[in-house]
Amino acid sequence: MAVLKVKFTKTKRDKLAQILWILNWVSVVSGIILFSLGLFLKIEIKKRNEVMAKGDVNSVPNMLISVGVIACIINFLGGKICYDCSDANKFSRWKLVMLPYVVCTFCFTFCILVGALMCYTMRNELEESLYLGLRDAIKFYKDTDIPGRCFLKKTVDLLQIGFQCCGNNGFRDWFEIQWVSARYLNMASKEVLDRLKSNVDGKFLVDGVPFSCCNPSSPRPCIQYQLTNSSAHYNYDFLTEELNIWVKGCREALLDYYTAIMRSIGITALFIWLFELSVLIGVQYLQTAMKNVLLLGDLEGESDGWLLENSFVETAKYNINIIKNLGKANHISTVSGMNDPNIDVQNTNCGKSNVTTKSMPAAS
Repeated sequence: MAVLKVKFTKTKRDKLAQILWILNWVSVVSGIILFSLGLFLKIEIKKRNEVMAKGDVNSVPNMLISVGVIACIINFLGGKICYDCSDANKFSRWKLVMLPYVVCTFCFTFCILVGALMCYTMRNELEESLYLGLRDAIKFYKDTDIPGRCFLKKTVDLLQIGFQCCGNNGFRDWFEIQWVSARYLNMASKEVLDRLKSNVDGKFLVDGVPFSCCNPSSPRPCIQYQLTNSSAHYNYDFLTEELNIWVKGCREALLDYYTAIMRSIGITALFIWLFELSVLIGVQYLQTAMKNVLLLGDLEGESDGWLLENSFVETAKYNINIIKNLGKANHISTVSGMNDPNIDVQNTNCGKSNVTTKSMPAAS
């Protein structure tokens, strides 16, 4: 029994074809929007590529870009098909194309849903990429004389100023690495030499942060050195006073930034998916109604259109059987040179009656 069967007159078929023609052109615009959103996200990720580890963070923008291009192509073709469906004679040349077109549209609509859901599931991959990338960027912050790393100091400083953050997880990350280049250390100073000898691996570790961690809105001049030493500064208590540097880590700040972008893109993609799904349903009704018109032979008469020709269960079983039987028609058993016993082949008796056919023994 057909699912959601609707009876269409010629007038209703013509109106449906005209509406779908308009909607397909709107879908072309939605494809351009998807492409633009994917391109925008890709550019935003590329801007901070220096502080991200290599990973699958580009999978979502690449998916959106691909789906957007496919949407433009498929919906452009769909607009032409729906326009011709207002005339039964023109529809006949699209008759063999309609079913593959509906299947391809269904697959591409499903890809839009996948792309929308990926916007909400890539947070973990993005967080790991940011953690590893920022860790390495902070580690090589001091290497301003080494090719391939000399740009990292400027990148990290602009990042911390722009996103009002400090370090990877927080400002204490700077306490664990040597972020001051050795060329700017006075090796004749006893204080510097004592610190190099006392710290792990002879590194110059200090309880200080780069200038880009300072909060310019603070009324007090920035305290970026000896942050944990309350006696080193007048009227200062490290444990109770609000620090005049950024407390939030850059990983959290960037993650919040990209999450907000992907959430907006995901919502937009979901709305586009719902719109494309409604267009697909309309095309399916138009395709079945026009097919039944040609079968009835009365181009001016009424015809039935449906979402599925059989019930959901029957359609699922039918498609599963098709998948299971793929290739069975050409399958030949190699056991005793006999045909596949699963295929019912009628034997000829060559004019002899009552010939007993020897059955294949069951496998033990």
